Amino acid sequence: MKHVLKAMFLPFLVLFLLTTEATGRDYPLFDAVRQSDVNSINALLDKGYDVNTSDRNGSTALSLAAGAGKTELVNLLIKRGAALDPEDFAGWTPLMKAAFFGHKETVKAIMEAGANADMAMAKLEAYPSHYSDAYKAKAARKMIEKFIQQGPASASTLSRDDLKSILREAMEGSAKGQKKDAKPAAVSSDIARPDFSPADQIMGENDLAVIIGIEGYQNLPKSDYSYDDARLVKDYLKALGFKERNIELITDEKATLSGIAKALEAWLPNKAREDSRVFIYYSGHGAPDPVSGEAYLVPFDGDPNYLSVTGYSLKKLYAGLGRLPVKEVVVILDACFSGAGGRSVLAKGARPLVMAAETSSLPANMAVLTATQGHQISTSSPEKGHGVFTYYFLKAIKTGKRNLGEIYAYIKPQVEDEAKQLNVRQTPGLNPAPDQLAGRFNLRK
Repeated sequence: MKHVLKAMFLPFLVLFLLTTEATGRDYPLFDAVRQSDVNSINALLDKGYDVNTSDRNGSTALSLAAGAGKTELVNLLIKRGAALDPEDFAGWTPLMKAAFFGHKETVKAIMEAGANADMAMAKLEAYPSHYSDAYKAKAARKMIEKFIQQGPASASTLSRDDLKSILREAMEGSAKGQKKDAKPAAVSSDIARPDFSPADQIMGENDLAVIIGIEGYQNLPKSDYSYDDARLVKDYLKALGFKERNIELITDEKATLSGIAKALEAWLPNKAREDSRVFIYYSGHGAPDPVSGEAYLVPFDGDPNYLSVTGYSLKKLYAGLGRLPVKEVVVILDACFSGAGGRSVLAKGARPLVMAAETSSLPANMAVLTATQGHQISTSSPEKGHGVFTYYFLKAIKTGKRNLGEIYAYIKPQVEDEAKQLNVRQTPGLNPAPDQLAGRFNLRK
């Protein structure tokens, strides 16, 4: 039994050490790196702070920056004397972390500085094949190997498609020796290709959309399929008539707190017009404040322990959207806010909350469609390769449902049934109620 428990626990320990770094008063350099605060980093180092100080996990500031893909900070820390190959308590180096999380430019920077690529490859090759994310280690090794073969300068020529190809090869190559909980290859989806005729399109020149999808977080568990779901939502909006110039798509490392704020508080108000219809989509983690119960969107660099400064509150979101001088606002949230799991996270030591996202005081021109209600969790489907809520939302549009009222009537039973098969309860929410939406908030003809 001891060996079984050890085998079950080790993968989670390794991932914990990979994705968490200490911050706060005892580790000011780490906190500055987390906030991408170049001035504070330089000030600390100018005053004699040791750039190679390690935290309680044995990680250095360079390791934190590398794992988060902060290439500018990686270059700065290396220039200021950061050791290239320090190992944390799990034996991971900065190069290994950058490659494991797919940060090609960061890998390039660390390799060009002279990091020990052979050591990183050997350690990645030794990553246990029975771990469910072993394909990531294999893909990381292939990435480093490819850079070595073609020269470090080739790193900048690797496109996202190249990286996906490397990842796919790694997954296929390791599939035979992995357990059933290993990540499946990409699923062919029946909603993957939006094909609407011009007669279906109702969106005009001034209609605007902000789409946010965060799958790979800086220091939190993944939100499965959120990246691809966000890109697919963009494809649907373009097929429905939204202009490319009027769609702001921010995903993963670009969806920081500042990135989200810039899109919602600067880009959107600047482009809004009186006849604009605004569409907001978010897929990723939500979190509740354990003291106030207030619901927050969690950005790429968010921390559920410090939501007031690292999260984006729903109250703030609705208030900002409510001030826009526009015709209509539609908000679609594929997240949950109880902290009970799924697409939600919780502050350390806090308990899940029975709560609902605050939508009681929405302006008359706004409607909000959410993936869950109360204490429920928002789930994803490996079989479909999507978040359950987003899958049925897009399928509703594809099959002819025109407005939020019709979409909600279609997806509510579908999501509930699908969630039951995944052993969870999930009921989408809509505010205002469907009977108050007749003839409003249309997305297609």
